[in-house]
Amino acid sequence: MLPNAEILYLYEAKDTNPNGDPDAENRPRMDYVGRRLLVSDVRLKRYVRDYLLARGEDVWVRSREDGSRTDADGRLEELKKEYQKETGKEAGAKKKDLDPEFLSWYLRRLRDVRLFGAVLPIKAEGEGKGGTGQFVGPVQFDWGYSLHPVEVYTATISSVFAGRTEGGKGEHGTFGKDHRVHYALIAFWGRISRRRGEALGLTPEDLEVLEKGLLEGLLEGATTRSKVGQTPRLYLRVDWREGFRPLGDPRDGLRVLPEGGKAPEAIRSVGEYRLEASALSESLSRFKESIARVRLWVHPDLKVEGLSLEGFPVEEVKV
Repeated sequence: MLPNAEILYLYEAKDTNPNGDPDAENRPRMDYVGRRLLVSDVRLKRYVRDYLLARGEDVWVRSREDGSRTDADGRLEELKKEYQKETGKEAGAKKKDLDPEFLSWYLRRLRDVRLFGAVLPIKAEGEGKGGTGQFVGPVQFDWGYSLHPVEVYTATISSVFAGRTEGGKGEHGTFGKDHRVHYALIAFWGRISRRRGEALGLTPEDLEVLEKGLLEGLLEGATTRSKVGQTPRLYLRVDWREGFRPLGDPRDGLRVLPEGGKAPEAIRSVGEYRLEASALSESLSRFKESIARVRLWVHPDLKVEGLSLEGFPVEEVKV
């Protein structure tokens, strides 16, 4: 049975740029008042989608095989052709709605849509403008942020290429800026809606794959030059017995405590702080009778204090 659930997911970013801002020279996204690093939910979902692609699955949001990007109209046309090839049937729009059989096939095929939803561009017959068909995703994440102030640094980098001068000989150099964060423990809060999941055909297996996408997909996906240096540190999912309870943002119950009198922005590794979670434990205890299950994974190098789940039905997540 699908749960209504809360997700708390933490990972570290060390000497990397977790989510560059194209409007700010690709600097790490920041809350400059609180000096907290920011990471969009879109970036997090991309790691999960890349994990699905690596497993041999298709996804709604993806690039073409040649690396070029496609818009929603182009992606829908690609899938219509694939549907016709597999079934021999047309998937064309009827008024503002696509064929129901195609939509069922679409949801069965694309796990990322069953998880995160999608917006389909649908053109009305004989009209210049079309409409949209929306699947509201049952799994949604808020923006992630660092649990402590961080320090961003910038370095000048140079590249030298042979044969780029006039006549194709000699060397040609270029300079650029490389923006990174020294260290950040980033936390995401997410929710799973049973009602929306049932409407899209979400399965318990899909949620297991989501967990693997977060815990394994981050390691697999963060292997580019600007992304390497990211490691999952904690995953917690609280399944409610019935509807949601007013737990609030579980990140509010966490504090990063540097060791040795160090300032939070001076943290450089996981061994230089403790994660204090007593307030989160207290919040969970208020709704203990309403909690059906807690799924938990903590990296062995992360020092966590005050996370007491005694008496809770806890399941260990395997990584």
